[in-house]
Amino acid sequence: MVKLFTKTFSFFTRQQTGILSAASIIMMTVAASRILGLVRDRMLTSRFTPDDLGVYYAAFRLPNLIFELLVMGALSTAFIPVFTSYLETDRKKDAFKIASSVINIGFILLAILSIPILIFTPLVCRFLAPGFSDDQIALMVPFTRIMVLAQVAPLLIGNFFTGILQSFRNFIIPALAPVLYNLGIILGIILFTSSAGLFAPVYGVVLGSILFTAIQFPLVFIYGYRHSWSFDIKNQGVRDIGKLMGPRTFGLAISQIDTTVDLMLSSLLGSAAVTIFNLAQHLQQMPIGLFGASLAQATFPSLSGSWVKKNIEEFKSLFLVAFHQILFWIVPISAILIVLRIPMVRLVFGAKRFDWEATVLTGKTLAFFSLSLFAQSLVHLLARGFFALHDSKTPVAIGGVAVMINTILSILFIKSFHLPIWSLGLSTSIASIFNALFLLIYLDKKVGRFPKAQLIIPVIKIFLAGLVTGFALYIPIKLLDQLVFDTTRTFSLLILTGISTSIGMSVYLLLAWFLEIPEFSMFFKLLKRAEKLKGIFIEPSQEVVNVPE
Repeated sequence: MVKLFTKTFSFFTRQQTGILSAASIIMMTVAASRILGLVRDRMLTSRFTPDDLGVYYAAFRLPNLIFELLVMGALSTAFIPVFTSYLETDRKKDAFKIASSVINIGFILLAILSIPILIFTPLVCRFLAPGFSDDQIALMVPFTRIMVLAQVAPLLIGNFFTGILQSFRNFIIPALAPVLYNLGIILGIILFTSSAGLFAPVYGVVLGSILFTAIQFPLVFIYGYRHSWSFDIKNQGVRDIGKLMGPRTFGLAISQIDTTVDLMLSSLLGSAAVTIFNLAQHLQQMPIGLFGASLAQATFPSLSGSWVKKNIEEFKSLFLVAFHQILFWIVPISAILIVLRIPMVRLVFGAKRFDWEATVLTGKTLAFFSLSLFAQSLVHLLARGFFALHDSKTPVAIGGVAVMINTILSILFIKSFHLPIWSLGLSTSIASIFNALFLLIYLDKKVGRFPKAQLIIPVIKIFLAGLVTGFALYIPIKLLDQLVFDTTRTFSLLILTGISTSIGMSVYLLLAWFLEIPEFSMFFKLLKRAEKLKGIFIEPSQEVVNVPE
């Protein structure tokens, strides 16, 4: 028993120094979290109508806005690079003092923001969802208040714990935290739906946020963190974080305008449209989280470390490997979601209360989102490339322009052209492609140019293979749907989708081998490591430094 405990403790506390080892951990846990998220959504669509769920999803807008501005600006842009720089120079105690001050300052700002918001919640909800009825607003108000009070505070602490652990190159526990978050919501749905109705998932959100933070605390404590009630705004590290996060927070504020406009416009189409938009987003965010955000998170500390050491060539090598790995995985998934959009939506959300009209609209919205999966995924890495260089202004400026494009197009599509809810997916894709393209152009200039052949040739090969994969998916889904399978039955639909996906992915991997895409060989390396769990979680960092020829 002692030996088992020792091995388990060692497993959860060991560092992942290589990008593939870190990314493998994040990918597996993100996959678990996203699958639980889809289970959560399926449970919701089976218990509540799309109109009811629209109120629940709309209630997230305000607490998410507060969380993004207080936490994500500091964490993604400033906290990890500054905290990592202190660790790299053997100043761990100073790093922990900085963490305490930043968390304390975050709580003060949360309190300042929350008081007027809680007082004027009905007015804010009416502004955010102008298409909702009085009864829907009356339900949205307590949902919003509960989440502002009981969700944001635990997540504020938990996400800074995530930043601390990732700076120590420990990705297992931080990656498990979102799994527990979704598990908490599922438990809330199971335990409270019969007695609390639509309040059940709201209570689950609170439970999930507490579990998110609680699982990370022991390891943070083991690493030596002791919270102090200091507010040392004169500390150089705190000031550096403040300077770096300023532009990013401003950029996030602009992006929140875009997200808010999407909610306002979708509410004008009815609360069911809010549900359709959110469910389509959840489906497309699964591959983005699995491959885009995971590889970006895993690469970020190494990119920051390379910049601290002033090793720009290592920075370029690490970045290009992650760049092509993201594209290699995300492109075929985009083809799958575009071609198999209706079967995917039916399999995931096809409960009795989720009717055929909602299914078709969700599928169309998903397809338009999926046009830019590659761009949305790469933005995670490109932005972190700038953040690692301690430049938060450039991605904010480019992101701000992209948000303006998205907002203007969204308003035109809904208000002027009177298009359905899927048009918001199209506007998002156009803006995301613009964002990724210009981030790449400016990062290329900032690092003294990437080797063009090593950057571009793999991209062309990957997209060519992805295009052929789309046709390989379309042919069997059409033939088998009409001639073999009765797709009104879930089991037949599952078999049809599985066969078509298998054919498409086989074609993609065959073309990747034929075109000699470097990531194809890395795919088989990952499979070999999967035979030994140890091989995935312990990996020499130098394995991915050299860019494949």
